[in-house]
Amino acid sequence: MSKHFIGIDIGSTSAKTVVLDENKCIIERLLLPTGWSSKETSEIILKKLNELNLYDGNQTIVATGYGRVSVSFANKAVTEITCHGKGANYLFGNSSNGGNLLIIDIGGQDTKIIQIENGNVVDFLMNDKCSAGTGRFLEVMSNALNLKMDELCDMASYGRDTHISSLCTVFAESEVISLIGRGEKRENIAYAIVDSIIKKVCQQAQKLYKSGMKVCLTGGLSEFKYISDSLGKELKTCVEASADGRYAGAIGAALMGIS
Repeated sequence: MSKHFIGIDIGSTSAKTVVLDENKCIIERLLLPTGWSSKETSEIILKKLNELNLYDGNQTIVATGYGRVSVSFANKAVTEITCHGKGANYLFGNSSNGGNLLIIDIGGQDTKIIQIENGNVVDFLMNDKCSAGTGRFLEVMSNALNLKMDELCDMASYGRDTHISSLCTVFAESEVISLIGRGEKRENIAYAIVDSIIKKVCQQAQKLYKSGMKVCLTGGLSEFKYISDSLGKELKTCVEASADGRYAGAIGAALMGIS
């Protein structure tokens, strides 16, 4: 079996696995719901790696994320901030920006703002006490409108002039229900929901943002163009996203196994 390195990022809602070869090229990606048990999820990941002939006990495995301590077969566990920093630098860092980035990682239950200079983490902020401004917030609000999250984001692009004042998910959901009750257009409600997330996240990001800094979006919401476009509009800069943005933590974990 050829030499390769495995990063496992078990988040609060989804588990991401990335396999890199010796040249740091991605050769496999796995995405699973975390479910109720991180340990059970890690065992499913191990089974899938075995089925793909990517694990024989000799590979270097690094775990990160909310459930990293549950990955009993990992060689080591590393914090999310370190791994997300490395992963985002892998995806977005280059000679033109000198590895200087502002990472906005919108996860299921938290939002991380990470400042990178010369490829290294120098500062970060983390919102983990309230689900406002997270993927969970968008999920709850999408359910209230009987939409999938991608449908809500698409619909939001056609809305306007409606706002949600509460920063608490429970009270914000009540506001959404009230807007539905008085006959507000769904696209306007969708706009208000996304606008609420954008303003919350940008309020954090602006504390670490410096003019001219390259800004990138990682996490599950990086798949929605309207989210990155709206963040860019609010921050008055371009916010880049990648198809592998949700795997940033797992990529960083795998890179930790190489270094």
